[in-house]
Amino acid sequence: MSLMQLNEEAEKAARKFAVKNAIDYGKAQPGAVISKLLGIYPELKENMKDVSKEVGAIVKEVNGLGKNDLEKAYAPFRKEFEEREIKRAEETSKPRMILEGVQEGNFATRYAPEPNGYLHIGHAMNIFLGQEFAKMYKGKAFLYFDDTNPEKEKQDYVDAIKKDLEWLGAKFDQEYYASDSIEKVYDYARKLIAKGGAYACMCDDATRKENRLHGIACGHRETPADDNLKIFEDMIRGKYGEKEVAIRFKGDMKASNTTMRDPTIFRIKESEHYRQGNKYRAWPTYDFNTPIQDSIHGVTDAFRSKEYELRDYLYSAILEALDLRIPRIHPYARLAIKDNMTSKRQIVPLINEHILKGFDDPRLVTLSGLRNRGVSAEAIRNFVLRFGTGKSERKIDIGMLLSENRKIIDRTSKRLFFVKEPVRLEIGSMTEEQKMVKLRLHPTEDLGYKEYTLSNIFYISGEDANAIENSSVVLLKDLYRVRITKAGNVIKGEIVNSSENVPVIQWVNEGNYAQGTIKQIEPLLKNNELNPDSMKDVPGYIEKYVDKLKDGETVNLERMGFYKLDSKQERIFFSL
Repeated sequence: MSLMQLNEEAEKAARKFAVKNAIDYGKAQPGAVISKLLGIYPELKENMKDVSKEVGAIVKEVNGLGKNDLEKAYAPFRKEFEEREIKRAEETSKPRMILEGVQEGNFATRYAPEPNGYLHIGHAMNIFLGQEFAKMYKGKAFLYFDDTNPEKEKQDYVDAIKKDLEWLGAKFDQEYYASDSIEKVYDYARKLIAKGGAYACMCDDATRKENRLHGIACGHRETPADDNLKIFEDMIRGKYGEKEVAIRFKGDMKASNTTMRDPTIFRIKESEHYRQGNKYRAWPTYDFNTPIQDSIHGVTDAFRSKEYELRDYLYSAILEALDLRIPRIHPYARLAIKDNMTSKRQIVPLINEHILKGFDDPRLVTLSGLRNRGVSAEAIRNFVLRFGTGKSERKIDIGMLLSENRKIIDRTSKRLFFVKEPVRLEIGSMTEEQKMVKLRLHPTEDLGYKEYTLSNIFYISGEDANAIENSSVVLLKDLYRVRITKAGNVIKGEIVNSSENVPVIQWVNEGNYAQGTIKQIEPLLKNNELNPDSMKDVPGYIEKYVDKLKDGETVNLERMGFYKLDSKQERIFFSL
């Protein structure tokens, strides 16, 4: 392609940026490429109309490449971009990864999941931030289950969370449960009530909500402390039923931050608790319980996503009212994946309707879903930590995570051929030498070989068969060049000696193939609606070497991309 406004170097740069953009986001965007290009060649601004047209043509060409061809196009630039990313991380991420006021050897943080669901990619941010800072400051990291809502929490969730954490490689110095310290929290509630910092409210939920919205003080706010203490003890003893009474923190009913408008800190829950059974009926809310647990367990620094920023004021106010040490709070922006969902409320109906197989469905960005798809824990760690403790909200294309994963699995993924819509190709005379093949399982790594005795019957993809012109020459990858003859639906070929540059196609050979299925995974949502094509079955023929693979092994299917073998018995693969 000859470009009117771009010289040869600028054209190469445009193509390089387009390939990189496609690798990172799944599809290159002209605007992103032009922005990078103008950073190097600002003089191109004078002819933006022509430059835009020409860059658009390059982007269209790059977006037309298959996954494997795109990876090949990226290979010459990989080292350059990786070195640039490392340098940028040194210059930008590291300062953001310094915590003000923290001293080496005097650091303790915690990861505080509520066992009411499954972990997802957003939780990984909190997990790895804590782990990294604990290493950096030679401190400790605790695992703290924030389990004071018996209606929602289950042992199954505790087990699932621990399994995910073990897979991530997260290490903790101590494990503890909020529900094991309820008696201590009762004592702190008594102390707060006695000093007039909290009171018993008999309003119904609707009235309490309406009054808080409009900043209207509850009529029970000035009840004497002794009376409030008696009511609290009666709550503990079981005198009151659910929603008959609640203990509220005495904040500021006129505060612009509505979190501070006398929030509930204790309520009655009659459901059986997964860990404590029916031992307790008066349960603290997370807003009251969590800061106390952090303080008494020696947490010095807590990471909380930016959505809790307004509640951080309440966190500090409760500890101040109780004369307890206040840990440092470090807010960070949540990490979300575009066109996906993490809410249990959204996912459960899809599971019940058999649209999703479970919380480990490979289309989900739950940690179990990503693990099931074939994404490595190392890729997740690298992916989330590149954002550090930045506070800008972000919705990221999953292509960035998958790109990170491909960097890791590339060197250990064997290369195999998969043929979609197979079409029979009969090769003419073959020598014994041409029938005996020994092919590398990886172009650069020592992963061994696949050895076959070939017959003269091959199968190629229907797409390749349709694209081949009569009498043209193609290269059966890693084998030999073949001149093709078409006669109706019959395709034949003769091996030829040629060094010309010809199309390369993958193949399987009769007697050395098996039937397999690729499950091609696309975003779960499209235009905020459920994507009916989020998982499409693509049947075809795959090399018989597949039977030597292990369940869960990742492979590179030539010209198609990376896949994880989900079922060796059924030869089912998930796309990566």
